[in-house]
Amino acid sequence: MTQNVADKELGWFLAQLKPNSAKIAQRNLERQGFEIFLPLEETTQQRSGQFVTAQRPLFPGYIFVAFNAVQGRWRAINSTQGITRLVSFGRAPAPVPDELVDGLKARCDGLDKLVKQPALASGDMVTFVKGPLSEFIGEVEKIDAQQRVWILMDIMGRQTRVKTNEAQLWAV
Repeated sequence: MTQNVADKELGWFLAQLKPNSAKIAQRNLERQGFEIFLPLEETTQQRSGQFVTAQRPLFPGYIFVAFNAVQGRWRAINSTQGITRLVSFGRAPAPVPDELVDGLKARCDGLDKLVKQPALASGDMVTFVKGPLSEFIGEVEKIDAQQRVWILMDIMGRQTRVKTNEAQLWAV
């Protein structure tokens, strides 16, 4: 029963990594029993005249760590090899909103790799991920030559057209 109460107190926090220490920090935090999240993206760079594809952290220099701040185990994170410190405002670490981490996890596969969104087309159902219409769902009406996306939404019982850019949308 106390385990369920402790789970409810878990929150996400951001830890700053030492340079080139993501794997070391990840391994050491997992060994200590912390839940971690290190979202990765696939990037392509040119090296020695050839294009090389590699996975890199989405937020270089940072890793998300879940723990119970009330229990005070966060001090162990600051002394973990590969970690510089937890991001804090004042004396206590600053929590990251659960919605942010949940949204990032929803866009990643089982290996925490960011999944590329397929191109949108007319008739696709989408949800807004940024801006004042965040979490609203609509249907793509059309995409014009300037890459503006026209969305049909049901707002207060009326069909409404909204213009936005593709970066604010995620296919449902």
